[in-house]
Amino acid sequence: MNVRRYGRDARLLASVGACVMLSACFSNPFKDAKVDPRSPIAAEVARTVRPDAPYPTFAGIPPIPKDVRPHKQYGQAADQIEQAAAAVNRATAANTWTLSDSETFAARARAAAGPELAPAEPSDTEAFAKDLRKRATPPPSPQK
Repeated sequence: MNVRRYGRDARLLASVGACVMLSACFSNPFKDAKVDPRSPIAAEVARTVRPDAPYPTFAGIPPIPKDVRPHKQYGQAADQIEQAAAAVNRATAANTWTLSDSETFAARARAAAGPELAPAEPSDTEAFAKDLRKRATPPPSPQK
């Protein structure tokens, strides 16, 4: 049991040591950064940069909003959506529904559509078409 603890402590100590040694390699790359005076934005940079401006502090972080639901409720809402999706998938899966009583449905649709019309006689159809052709003839051109 103690061997495991010492091994874990040794790894933690080695990790901390490596971090400390690597942190000495880092420096601020912007400390001596200069803007090329030939740059088209050089005047804008000189006008907006304030070298004596105070650094932001943690006190400047805005407080957590009070009118937002807790994080746990987001997960609960997502879980409800997942459960609803699973229920829809189960209800609409293959072989879970059948068409039954379709004759009753068809009879109700026929009743709602109104009475059935008898098929048109061919002679009536030809007379109707002849009348349409006669009406579609353009009028004679006006006389000058």
